Amino acid sequence: MSIDYSEKIPNNVDLAGDRKLQRALESWQPNFLTWWKTMGPAVPTEDVYLRTAVAVGREGWAHFGHVAMDEYRWGVFLAERNHDRRIAFGEQKGEPVWQQVPGEYRADLQRLIVIQGDTEPASVEQQRRLGETAPSLYDLRNLFQVNVEEGRHLWAMVYLLHAYFGRNGRDEAEALLQRNSGDLDSPRMLGAFNEETPDWLSFFMFTYFTDRDGKYQLGSLKESAFDPLSRTCEFMLKEEAHHMFVGTTGIDRVVTRTVELMREHDTEDIAPHGGIPLDVIQKYVNFHYSVSLDLFGSERSTNAANYFTAGLKGRWQEERRKDDHRLTEDAALIDVVRDNQVATEEISALLALNHDLRREYIADCQTGLKRWNRILEKSGLTHRLYLPHVGFNREVGQFREHHVTPKGDVVGPDAWAAKKDQWLPTEADKTHVRSLMRPVYEPGKIAGWIAPPTNGINDKPVDYEYVHLA
Repeated sequence: MSIDYSEKIPNNVDLAGDRKLQRALESWQPNFLTWWKTMGPAVPTEDVYLRTAVAVGREGWAHFGHVAMDEYRWGVFLAERNHDRRIAFGEQKGEPVWQQVPGEYRADLQRLIVIQGDTEPASVEQQRRLGETAPSLYDLRNLFQVNVEEGRHLWAMVYLLHAYFGRNGRDEAEALLQRNSGDLDSPRMLGAFNEETPDWLSFFMFTYFTDRDGKYQLGSLKESAFDPLSRTCEFMLKEEAHHMFVGTTGIDRVVTRTVELMREHDTEDIAPHGGIPLDVIQKYVNFHYSVSLDLFGSERSTNAANYFTAGLKGRWQEERRKDDHRLTEDAALIDVVRDNQVATEEISALLALNHDLRREYIADCQTGLKRWNRILEKSGLTHRLYLPHVGFNREVGQFREHHVTPKGDVVGPDAWAAKKDQWLPTEADKTHVRSLMRPVYEPGKIAGWIAPPTNGINDKPVDYEYVHLA
């Protein structure tokens, strides 16, 4: 399915065939562009070497070229429709998927779409000023690619709200541009999207951990019986993969440069030599991982059970699961704190669906740790990075009222306060990392705290002029 770029709003959903919807989205478009100019990337550019979707098939779906950021063609793209698709889970398993919203699920589906939609502009706002300290033009380009695709993902959710939810949907679409990340009066809906992203180490951690949460949320919505939502999320996952690549390889390069400086100066304390020490990298892992775990919600969730039973939101790779896909008789173990120790408790599998999705996420996160630890191992170092215990630094779920160490010990408030600075970034750590953030805009050059990338983008050389600054 090719995408029509001759339209004011590029799309593959035949907007021209629905004049009312087309006019509604065209009336929303100027507000989006105003938001982009005021809350989007702060660094002025002439053009950027960007990827633009041209089709939704498995092969050859993207075009690369220099594009003026303000002229990027955001639009509405859904994966191809499978006319034989059936509901894969819940009470209506086996029935045809829905092309319209059933009245009894209208409020729940709208809420799921709004929450997903709210995360997309939030990350752009969080990353607004990062370009001012980009370590290379390669990294600056990757930041901008992430930004424009988050903007397109906002369009994806806004299309669904306009097309299927009437006046309430249009009002919610407007509200997506009125909330702002970190705003005291009108913050974004989820806590992780109100945190600062003040430096590039935070950005790489965000794109590794928080965008990976996005992968799993989109993957569970891709299973939805509401077919337009499923097809929207299926295509969004293609674009989301690049965001996680940026995080994975970014942390690769930070760890590589840290190791180089440690060996060059024969010390673990490389801060005076312009590097980021391994213990600081670990603290950033601890923070961003724990904040991202909160995005999965409580381990015991009636809402998640209801969404599954109704067919609104499935499990990761639902159709590959070897069970009845209804779960009415199944049980699962969740983590709890009992007698000041971490323990497990058996509950209905339906109530443990957030825990199930989080477990898939945790296993995926471990792949990055293996990559980064191979770098340390090959360098002859005994130090290893790790994921902290799931109960560490939590604000949502079973652990929110407890202090749990990275190793999984439940401790009192005094013991937590005494060790907190060893586990989470301190103001001194953040100040040091920010002190390294100086822009490098010369093609082929790179900041001293990070190693160069192994390969360029789309077979271009690393020293290619990916961004032309204004």
